[in-house]
Amino acid sequence: MRTILHSDLNNFYASVELLKHPECKDVPVAVCGSVEDRHGIVLAKNQIAKSFGVKTGETIWEAQKKCKNNLITFTADFPAYLRVSQAVREIYSRFTDHIESFGIDECWLDVTDSVKIFGTGEQIAEKIRTAVKEEIGVTVSIGVSFNKVFAKLGSDMKKPDAITVISSENYKQTVWKLPVEELLYVGKSTKHKLNSIGIHTIGEIATTNPKILTGLLGVWGKTLYAYANGLDTSAVNDKKHSESIKSIGNSMTVYKDLHTFDEVKTIILLLSESVAGRLRDSGQGKASTVKVYATDNQLESYGKQTKLSFPTSSAIDIANACYNLFEQFYKWQNPVRAVGVSVCNFTLGIEQLSIDLNGKHGEKLDRLDCVVDGIRKKYGNKSLQRARILQDKKLAGIDVKGEHVIHPGHSDAYEIEDE
Repeated sequence: MRTILHSDLNNFYASVELLKHPECKDVPVAVCGSVEDRHGIVLAKNQIAKSFGVKTGETIWEAQKKCKNNLITFTADFPAYLRVSQAVREIYSRFTDHIESFGIDECWLDVTDSVKIFGTGEQIAEKIRTAVKEEIGVTVSIGVSFNKVFAKLGSDMKKPDAITVISSENYKQTVWKLPVEELLYVGKSTKHKLNSIGIHTIGEIATTNPKILTGLLGVWGKTLYAYANGLDTSAVNDKKHSESIKSIGNSMTVYKDLHTFDEVKTIILLLSESVAGRLRDSGQGKASTVKVYATDNQLESYGKQTKLSFPTSSAIDIANACYNLFEQFYKWQNPVRAVGVSVCNFTLGIEQLSIDLNGKHGEKLDRLDCVVDGIRKKYGNKSLQRARILQDKKLAGIDVKGEHVIHPGHSDAYEIEDE
């Protein structure tokens, strides 16, 4: 049986800020976007701020009110967070080379072959927890289990600075009593569908006839049934598994709420430029599927995807597809706070030949993209911008492609319908 760990750095952004500002360790602290640009949206908070009821996504004035104006705020410093993340990963590598990132602050580790050297999974987790705390100065919560889904669930169960073991012997007592939304990849839409037929706990998923789940959720129902019963067999993929790249995307929390489709189009174009450039850099060929998703200012998420009529690596093609999708799914109940664009289903350099009346146009776009890539590689990603983006000085100053350090958003952040 495998031994899998999931390590989650606690209150990560805020913890790194406290490393830089130890004088603030006994006061409520929040990490925010630019106060000027985003009106002080809270991105992360320390445990003390959390005890006051401070929540991610609320404005600074709301958080300050909860903390009786004693809240200390810092602007997000993503380069510093990446450095600390890499230092922690070096500690993980002492125990295994099978490490899969799940964002900047979370990793899965397959230590199956390491137990002969370092002890049980729980003992390895304790060694990691102690080393991270003593050498780096931040804390982790670690789940120990026999598969990735339960290991992730375990790391969420006790925080901060804790270890939870979910074994093949205790998972029914430990996991099955939890609400369905605690299971990895169960978002709001899936939760609502499950609740609508009386399924409220993970145990109820596990004991429901798979045919009922499949009828409700399609093939995804069968997957959730397997997850709930501890049957996840997915591997921990390290950097050697280049074939594990399934999608390429970028997302952005915008410096102001967006009230019109025209404003959203500018963000989509900016993100499409980054996604297209990274796609061309990746060697994955062209993409056959485009996805766009949005979060409103009430933190509700929406999204949709579509299969393209022909594969592309062009920002214009990607953006145009996203424009059409966005108009289909977003009903403007609230202003838009964040937008994301991603592509998948790559050709891997192999393209089907077809009779295309726009073929010459596509070749011209490819040649133009090559020229643009060359200019940006030499002079920087911001050296050449589209006119629409230049109309907004704040957006024109953002290097989305260059500043991108991890794939945006986790898989459970958005549930995207197939068109």
